[in-house]
Amino acid sequence: MSRIVLGVGGGVAAYKSALLLRALTERGHDVRVVPTASALRFVGAATFEALSGNPVSTEVWDDVPEVAHVRIGQTADLVVVNPATADLLARAAAGRADDLLTATLLATGAPVLFVPAMHTEMWQHPATQDNVATLRRRGALVLPPAVGRLTGPDSGPGRLPEPHDVAALVDVVLGGGSLQQDLAGTRVLISAGGTREPLDPVRYLGNRSSGRQGWALARTAAARGAEVTLVAANVEDAAPFGCTVVPVGSAAELHAAMTARTGDADVVVMAAAVADFRPTEVAADKLKKGSSSEPTAVALTRNPDVLADLVAARRAGQLVVGFAAETGDADDDVLGHARAKLARKGCDLLVVNDVSAGQVFGRPDNAVTVLAADGAVTEVAAAGKDTVAAAVWDVVVPRLGSRR
Repeated sequence: MSRIVLGVGGGVAAYKSALLLRALTERGHDVRVVPTASALRFVGAATFEALSGNPVSTEVWDDVPEVAHVRIGQTADLVVVNPATADLLARAAAGRADDLLTATLLATGAPVLFVPAMHTEMWQHPATQDNVATLRRRGALVLPPAVGRLTGPDSGPGRLPEPHDVAALVDVVLGGGSLQQDLAGTRVLISAGGTREPLDPVRYLGNRSSGRQGWALARTAAARGAEVTLVAANVEDAAPFGCTVVPVGSAAELHAAMTARTGDADVVVMAAAVADFRPTEVAADKLKKGSSSEPTAVALTRNPDVLADLVAARRAGQLVVGFAAETGDADDDVLGHARAKLARKGCDLLVVNDVSAGQVFGRPDNAVTVLAADGAVTEVAAAGKDTVAAAVWDVVVPRLGSRR
């Protein structure tokens, strides 16, 4: 169990902090909510106390014998400020200590994660950008805001990332993963999910991929400053913040979407599970049992090899990362098959999943081995998929070098 301080700034998005609080406590964390006085004008202290099981204070004068303005920060494993308003970012950057939250920020030695939310003009103002740069320079983690509906009719960058995204990134930080801005200025193209090859208007040939590992790769890349385009094949989860999503269905659609966008990318990640085959013929009407159209066999045609085609079209300096879901058999073990695939495909890195006995698909955790074309091998131990994604980016970033 980790001890988390959840700081809440005084913006309308403060209502989402209650949802984040619930997500964190459901993960088993001990959460102490420290709101600003203005935050309590949006969400009452009783809500935070009921959800956290801990008292809520805003002033350094509360619970003086505990020396709360020092002790809360000293005992934290992580401080999350959600939402971080423009005013709160400014006060934190200036080193103010005029309420319990800003005093806690000065007293803590734990990682600090700011999750900004404000109107677009406020986010883009040079003063706010200078404050963000100051906080990052000091080691704080400041997420980029989401793009979407704001207060009233306005829309644009400045929306608070959704609670499930923030909770997933909290897992990364607590797991020792990096959310530093080492992908800033990098254009990333990621495929995720599983393709479906239609047999008739109702049925399809598909696979068990949930798309969650690709989602985690996109979310952690966006958190680390990348410009992310996500080609999503049949993924039900809400799209991560900071990503441009291109929905596709079949392998042919995914091939076309990736091919059209690969030229602009610095890193291409093929995390989607792409069907190797599709039905040779697609029935115009539903195939019915006992009818003249009932099939006795399904003829299959091989789909294009998306990863191989992306490697063949790779521009100078572009890094291509493939994924391999493997099982061992009588011919070779998982890594043996993966090394053969790496050589055959020609990508720079291959992320290998052992999917024997129903592992990985649809599960919250993953464990991978990252094979490099130069022979390097990186083992990533079992962890949440966002923590695994952060570890994959840790392998990618040093290899970008002068490519960007």
